[in-house]
Amino acid sequence: MTSTQVTLIQIDNYGPWTVTPEPRREVDLQTLQSRLYADLSQLFGNREGYVFFTRFDNMIAVTNGLDRDAHALIQESVRNRYPVTISLGVAVDERPAAALGRASTLLQDAGSAQDETRQEILQGDPLPEAERGPEDVQIAHFDVNDATGKYTDQLNAFDTFIHIEQGYAELMRYMRNAHDSLSFFVGGDNVIAVCPDLAEEEYRDAVDHVRDMVGVELKVGVGRARTAQDAGMQAKHALEVCREHRTDVELDWRLEEAGAGDSF
Repeated sequence: MTSTQVTLIQIDNYGPWTVTPEPRREVDLQTLQSRLYADLSQLFGNREGYVFFTRFDNMIAVTNGLDRDAHALIQESVRNRYPVTISLGVAVDERPAAALGRASTLLQDAGSAQDETRQEILQGDPLPEAERGPEDVQIAHFDVNDATGKYTDQLNAFDTFIHIEQGYAELMRYMRNAHDSLSFFVGGDNVIAVCPDLAEEEYRDAVDHVRDMVGVELKVGVGRARTAQDAGMQAKHALEVCREHRTDVELDWRLEEAGAGDSF
């Protein structure tokens, strides 16, 4: 059974700040958002977590292994580097979407995201070390089949983007509704999904659903581990087996049982 620890990252009072004392240039706001995401990716990544940008003013992290002190240090680092602060809500659940729901409620109960008096909230209880296990996090790394041949080398860049985004949007909706999973576009033609304990057939159903609904063909490698980064690397290795063997779904632990993952 999975125990996914999710941290909701919310920039404090960001909307009003962008227009105070007058509207700020969009290029400056985009630069701040991208730099903040990059720094948070490194700050959480140095502690074996994953951060996904979503809307940039709200970001979602998988943070198994990070305690309250680690979260507070990240808040301090942001405060020292940026003209904005961040609030953090932390929750744990077998189902990633349920964990995010509780993390969201913690911040909502502390005040509005546009309330100037709500700053650097840190709410929630990280997963105690004694309750952590070797299979707490399950990560699925989806990839579009032959995206370069079908789209990049055939269509203009914007139409290619439309096709990739259609696949991502349908996958995101399906995995959320069917499995309480959280799926995130991570660039190129890649989507990473944070999942509960799903079986091979359930991943195969997701691949079939996206193909049938929007005509985008996917493959997926799946890993599970104690932390998000370890599970993500296992998923990458399984995805490489998909590419090599031209299969749609590979589970890293099945490959290990069969001895197919030895080359990695």
